[in-house]
Amino acid sequence: MNLLTFSVLVRILLFLLFFFLIDWYSFQAFKTGLPAQSWIKLVYWAFSIFIYLFVVYGFLTFNRSNLSLNFGRLISLIVLSLIPKLILLGFMFGEDFLRFFTGIYQSVSGSREGDFLPDRRKFISQTALIVSSIPFLGILHGVLVGKYRYRVVNHTLEFDDLPQEFDGFTITQISDIHSGSFDNKKKLEYGVELINKQNSDVILFTGDLVNNHSGEMEPWIDTFKKLKAPMGKYSILGNHDYGDYMSWPSKEAKEANMQRLYEIQGELGFQLLKNENVKLKKNGAHIDLIGVENWGKGFGQYGDLKKAASNLSDQSFKILMSHDPSHFDEQVKNFSQFIHLTLSGHTHGMQFGIEIPGFIKWSPASLRYPKWAGMYEELGRYLHVNRGFGFLAFPGRVGIWPEITVIKLKRR
Repeated sequence: MNLLTFSVLVRILLFLLFFFLIDWYSFQAFKTGLPAQSWIKLVYWAFSIFIYLFVVYGFLTFNRSNLSLNFGRLISLIVLSLIPKLILLGFMFGEDFLRFFTGIYQSVSGSREGDFLPDRRKFISQTALIVSSIPFLGILHGVLVGKYRYRVVNHTLEFDDLPQEFDGFTITQISDIHSGSFDNKKKLEYGVELINKQNSDVILFTGDLVNNHSGEMEPWIDTFKKLKAPMGKYSILGNHDYGDYMSWPSKEAKEANMQRLYEIQGELGFQLLKNENVKLKKNGAHIDLIGVENWGKGFGQYGDLKKAASNLSDQSFKILMSHDPSHFDEQVKNFSQFIHLTLSGHTHGMQFGIEIPGFIKWSPASLRYPKWAGMYEELGRYLHVNRGFGFLAFPGRVGIWPEITVIKLKRR
């Protein structure tokens, strides 16, 4: 057995041990809260054993360069199993904490005979089972329905210096297609139709066409070619588009992949902007559209904003496409030229969170990105972070739905 094989084996065993301990502890709620002969207990262990086998298979066949649908299913099963059990764990641990100190008190006071620990309370276990079923059902919905539950988000922005000819100009932004993750052509076609129904003047795609390599987009070219906008379709690259997350047999193979990705962008009807700009013209007036390559804090920094805007007038109205929202705080908001609106994506809102307008907006993405979803304004400049059209790794969305953004520009 070589060192690499031994390392993989150790990781598998540690992972299985970790899962078994969680399973065993969580099962105490089923033992106490359900009848002794309940069939649900058998289902619990059958499901857990199935996941153990799938985890072993996943470890042995894992290949970053080819994240198959089976890997996505593995992630979904782990999440579906783990999160509810962690909630059960919290209830059981809290009760055991109280049982322990109750046992100490009763032993010292002499008020209890028999076992040191008091029996578990059926009510606590049943409450734990009910509470943990909520995220279980939510995750199940996210995997079966949520990942294709497209929603249209509308914003209207007013500017003093917007050319009069562009008053009412509309932009549809999509981001993070991640074509290598799709598994339902009918649902995808519905999403594309929904984009077209917005009848926007332009469609702007802010990066991550694929997960790892250009071949992932090949089956979906005909679907995305149907996107239409009278003033054009423009795109940029995201961090996943460069093929940096997989091993290539040679430098030439990686470069050939990039060239094919550029070709696919053209076949889709997108004009790809790589640290450059174009003028969107209407009735003799124009606004400047800037597209930078990926620039992210902690990710690939291929973008060159200075180069992309080098030939532009300081007085022109500017829209920037930049995949990673961290670029806004790091460079854009203090850039020498005033950029009125930046469009980003990248975060996906972690595909998990809670959003109730006017009450709460939270996702684990907020721990990494201060600006993780929606519209932000700072120093008179706007940033919009799209929640993403597709999904990655976890094949689902819980509370953070796939987004089609429509932005209307108005002259104040």
